[in-house]
Amino acid sequence: MSHLPQIDYDTASPEVRAAHDEEVRLRGRMTNMKRTLLHSPVAHRIYAEWFTLRAELDPAVSDREIWIFSHAISKAAKSKIAITFFRRALINKGFDPDALAFSDNEALLDAFGRAIVADSNAVPAELWAGLKERYETKVLVDLIAFAGIMLATAVFNNVVEVEFDPELEAFAESAGSA
Repeated sequence: MSHLPQIDYDTASPEVRAAHDEEVRLRGRMTNMKRTLLHSPVAHRIYAEWFTLRAELDPAVSDREIWIFSHAISKAAKSKIAITFFRRALINKGFDPDALAFSDNEALLDAFGRAIVADSNAVPAELWAGLKERYETKVLVDLIAFAGIMLATAVFNNVVEVEFDPELEAFAESAGSA
């Protein structure tokens, strides 16, 4: 059970309704996390910058690479909603998240995502060397900022115990989807 309620659109303030409507216009759907965040349109806007950073990373980091990176962060943070969100993205594009064969870039991003969550004070030097070989400084700045928002998303979902979105159920690890 979630510690915080989702907004009630019918009784929400005009500011909250406008933020809700804009989110639906931009992304076509409203998740339980977003419905909870919308109690503070500012907090919602800050978390939605995930999409801005994702756009900045394209094409330097492909969709599959960003899903693998995000999935690694989500797994390390033990965030069921975030894990399942990226499992769904992978599955919907025909990939089995339980049996992915990683390219060198994907393996690097997976390891980097896990390392960030494990101990952001001790990202191994060999990871940094590989990242600096492959990416320009701006891409690395955007990637790390993206990781921060991804981790913040996982933390928000975990701390609040946001209710699991029903449309994710079929993609959960326990569902056996592949």
